[in-house]
Amino acid sequence: MEAPLMHLALVGTPNCGKTSLFNALTGSRQKVANYPGVTVERKEGFFVTPHGRQVSLVDLPGTYSLRGRSPDEEITRDFVLGKADGEAAPDLVLCVADATNLRLTIRLLLELKRTGRPLALVLNMFDIATRRGVDVDVERLSKELGVPVVTSIAVRKGGTADLLRLTDEISEHAKAQSSLAQDRWEPLTLSQLRAKQREADRIIAASVSLPTRPDTWTARIDAVALHPVGGLLVLGLILFVMFQAVFAGAQPLMELLSEALTAAGQFVHEHVSAGLLQSFLAHGVISGVGSVIVFLPQIVIIFLFILLLEDFGYMARAAFLMDRIMGGAGLHGRAFIPLLSSFACAIPGIMATRVIDDRRDRLTTILIAPLMTCSARIPVYTLIISAFIPARQVWGWISLQGLVMFGLYAIGILSALLVSFLIKFFMWRDNAPAPFMLELPDYKIPRVGSIAIGVYTRAKMFLQRAGTTIFAIMVLIWFLASFPQPPAGAEEAAINYSLAAMIGKAVAPLLAPVGFNWQIAVALIPGMAAREVAVAALGTVYAIEGGKEAAEQIGQALATKWSLATALALLAWYIFAPQCASTLAVIRRETGSWKWMAITFAYMLALAYAASFAIYNMAVALGAG
Repeated sequence: MEAPLMHLALVGTPNCGKTSLFNALTGSRQKVANYPGVTVERKEGFFVTPHGRQVSLVDLPGTYSLRGRSPDEEITRDFVLGKADGEAAPDLVLCVADATNLRLTIRLLLELKRTGRPLALVLNMFDIATRRGVDVDVERLSKELGVPVVTSIAVRKGGTADLLRLTDEISEHAKAQSSLAQDRWEPLTLSQLRAKQREADRIIAASVSLPTRPDTWTARIDAVALHPVGGLLVLGLILFVMFQAVFAGAQPLMELLSEALTAAGQFVHEHVSAGLLQSFLAHGVISGVGSVIVFLPQIVIIFLFILLLEDFGYMARAAFLMDRIMGGAGLHGRAFIPLLSSFACAIPGIMATRVIDDRRDRLTTILIAPLMTCSARIPVYTLIISAFIPARQVWGWISLQGLVMFGLYAIGILSALLVSFLIKFFMWRDNAPAPFMLELPDYKIPRVGSIAIGVYTRAKMFLQRAGTTIFAIMVLIWFLASFPQPPAGAEEAAINYSLAAMIGKAVAPLLAPVGFNWQIAVALIPGMAAREVAVAALGTVYAIEGGKEAAEQIGQALATKWSLATALALLAWYIFAPQCASTLAVIRRETGSWKWMAITFAYMLALAYAASFAIYNMAVALGAG
């Protein structure tokens, strides 16, 4: 009879190497979803022990305590206690520790012991600890804690062998003990937590010997990276390089994808008879969905930079550097990481606000996260910049197009800080931000395998989105742009007789003051589902209106049909516009209220209209109309 699936959970403080261990154990056998009832990302993977035992492994949000002061802590606590809706209680909890810095993790483990769950301590990055002269008496530590202790090197092949053997050895015992876990558990008071920390310090003193000459590489790098002036310059340089890479570095791959899509369109025109089927394939699928997929390289670069910075250990430094600036705008220092994550997508950025303890600080961060320039805006920005900004170098080495892209990101950041300041000033003036306390991890060389899995997962999610949501919307757009058919002998383009034209022309008067035509109005409506759909909609509308040439050269089509003032106004619109239904839904879920979702939509729509109106009229006054 096959043994039942064993459920394991990874618990640990942030930056302890928990995700690297998860990737090392599960490899590509992972799936990403949400915890039941919440929007926090849920990572579950599967592996097989040396004795053939099937194991399910869940990577829980990083936490310093089980007190439940933040939503992340609540999820981890409830999962460990077996109180998470629809989730099986873990048969074994693996508490992951950075072997070079045990203090906070040992205290967390002492808290975990009180839950009664089967427990083991995993000393991760043990090779780094040994190299730095940290000597851990594993047997003594296990005896002091009263739980099994095993070492791990997640980034090295075979580095998890001891952990796999331990899983086999204690699996049956863990199953039995898990069923007897305590049902009544109370969080520790502050004085009890201090007592646990003193106990943790005693255990560490008894079983760990620290080097007489500590490693100084992290200190040397931090002397520059955390300098009040130099550190901000380094951070600015990193962000500048990232945005330049998004535009310049992705160009060769984008051209390859574009050529492939052009070839696909040519194939359809040559091998499919003219009619509705040809129109659907060429205009609805290739011109529509393809115009979004072509931006995959840029989105991959954004995610690559963020994952590299996280793995290297720089993210916490960036948050520390930005604390004073963000504090002046009424934001908590911990808000930096959620906001930086929002550059890739506002949804995980909003989810990441769960690490912020104070509800008002968390709510402020949620309200401004959509102002960060997410990857869904990249297709719109790139299309317009490529069509209207010359592809030349400034000062001999900086791409002018990349510089404009950097400027759009900078405007988004400054706008978010300004909106945060206004929210604090008018709504929560009496709410002083909590002190910013953050543990800075040691620098580590990013693990290629872990980064590759992270980039692959996010690229796959983008392509799935393109193949489902975007495809469905493009089918609808194609239908609206194709029916009803024009009357026989009609002189105007066929699309002018369509439902899309009727809808666009009905909405156009509202958008005329900001310089938008009816084609843009058609694109903005489905763009409410996903920002990048606007590009696909423009591709479909102009492809049907202008034929095969417009489908292949959508940027050139816009350059001839739009004024520079209209293009600049649309860029301004997309800096602020709340055109992403998924983001709004997550705001409602995270805040538990329709009110805050409505407020976010209303204030961003007002900002978008005001900014577009101002930019358009200024550009016209300067002769760009």
